[in-house]
Amino acid sequence: METVVSGIRSTGKLHLGNYYGALSNFVKMQNEYNCFFFIADLHSLTTHPTPQGLQGTVRQVIVEYLAAGIDPEKSTIYVQSDVPEVAELYLYMNMNAYLGELERATAFKDKVRSNPDNVNAGLLTYPVLMACDILIHHGTKVPVGKDQEQHLEMTRTFGNRFNRLYNVDYFKEAFAFSYSDKLVKVPGLAGQGKMGKSNGEADCIYLSDSETVIRKKVMRAVSDSGPTEMNQPKPEAIQNLFDLMKVVSTPDTLQHFDDLYNKCEIRYGDFKKQLAEDMVLATNDVRLRIEDISNDDAYIAKVAKMGAEKASESARKTLKEVREIIGIKRFY
Repeated sequence: METVVSGIRSTGKLHLGNYYGALSNFVKMQNEYNCFFFIADLHSLTTHPTPQGLQGTVRQVIVEYLAAGIDPEKSTIYVQSDVPEVAELYLYMNMNAYLGELERATAFKDKVRSNPDNVNAGLLTYPVLMACDILIHHGTKVPVGKDQEQHLEMTRTFGNRFNRLYNVDYFKEAFAFSYSDKLVKVPGLAGQGKMGKSNGEADCIYLSDSETVIRKKVMRAVSDSGPTEMNQPKPEAIQNLFDLMKVVSTPDTLQHFDDLYNKCEIRYGDFKKQLAEDMVLATNDVRLRIEDISNDDAYIAKVAKMGAEKASESARKTLKEVREIIGIKRFY
């Protein structure tokens, strides 16, 4: 059985984009693969969260993983920092990662441009830590978006370099993996781009949002004054709303409003009300499970402990072998 590895940074609540773009597929994967799903709290330290904020967001992601349907009996759900072997492997792999290749990483250059006052070593070596998350469990399938494919390529580079340096055939190559042939595009409410926390609260429909909050956010979503010509192309902000409806509504509902738009008869108020109600319906079961699990501290602790034990067992074996390959051996 091949191993799937994927993580979500603990930088806040999960939203519709996370759910339809990743979590719903994770639930299917766990029945066919050896799955490790982790909360990447070490990665999130690059943005210097407060201790209270870090702990709270880690807990929230555990809750939402479970609410989305990830089964801790089938998959390994763990917190990255609960497996210190990851950090040790990160140290070893950093010795074989070179400044030039790290500085050329597109994501690093983007971070430097967007936040020049926080260019820390963690951002520079982010691809190395990501590689170690995968290599520590010998993952071969990694569900990632286009923006992470370069990092995955670097994971193969680091693993193959280790193999060549120590003349071993140890680390396997990991490749991007999508369980579904149809990649779900979940745009945000701000009028452009995909749904994302970096665009602000108003851009996202969070899985934990109440019905009232969902309705308010959708009604305030960016739109325009309406079409002026029959069958005219939709501007990006309007197309985004239709793409959201495609995700959460029935085909008949989508077709109905598409026809109204093409005939210049659409009323955005009615359209948004329908979209909001369909979003409420689509997220209702997950939202109720989030509320239930959030109130069960004992269960959350049990899942985290079980995941840490399962992930650590895998990681300890890898670290023992890596140390031997490198030549790090005790004299006692």
